[in-house]
Amino acid sequence: MVNRNGDVPKSVIRRLPVYLRTLDILIRNEQEIVSSRELSEKTGFTAEQIRKDLTFFGAFGTRGTGYTVKYLRDMILKIIGLDERTSIVVVGVGHLGTALIRYNVTKNPYVNVVAAFDVDPSVVDKDILGVKVLHISKMKEVMKEYNIKVAILTVNTESAQEAVEYIIKSGIRVIFNFAPVKLIVPENVHVHNADLSIELQSLIYYATVEK
Repeated sequence: MVNRNGDVPKSVIRRLPVYLRTLDILIRNEQEIVSSRELSEKTGFTAEQIRKDLTFFGAFGTRGTGYTVKYLRDMILKIIGLDERTSIVVVGVGHLGTALIRYNVTKNPYVNVVAAFDVDPSVVDKDILGVKVLHISKMKEVMKEYNIKVAILTVNTESAQEAVEYIIKSGIRVIFNFAPVKLIVPENVHVHNADLSIELQSLIYYATVEK
């Protein structure tokens, strides 16, 4: 039994995909049982933290034995909502958008890239590994046909707010934003920002600081 509620800390939710990736690797290696200590070694989180995270959702292990790898993977898929493939779209088909389409089509078995959107005539109507690039004005039409859960936004700063308004009007309420700008959205829209330039600049500190 999986317990899902809205009271789980965001930090716990962010760690679940790390556990999932580790369990997927163990399954590929045909490992059947894993302890919290071994999960700790492979994820970098403490065994106590892992056990505490999982207890938010139920009891999945056996004391003295550990976790059945496939069962725990399946439970985490249900917790996250990946037990069925999630339909997503990519908005902005530049270099980053194209790379994300290629990665999710070939490497991410848990999502289905339904379509991509842009306004540039040079990319509209292109096909990227079976994903059709459509004009952004057709987004709402696509939403009527597919149950889209998530939009990945990879447009430039100047176009980001206009693009996100298209996304919201289409009915999508979860946005993974790679545009280096703060988006203005209603309270019922969840935005996760990934600013690559800020991340890189933060890392440069560690490359230049004196040891």
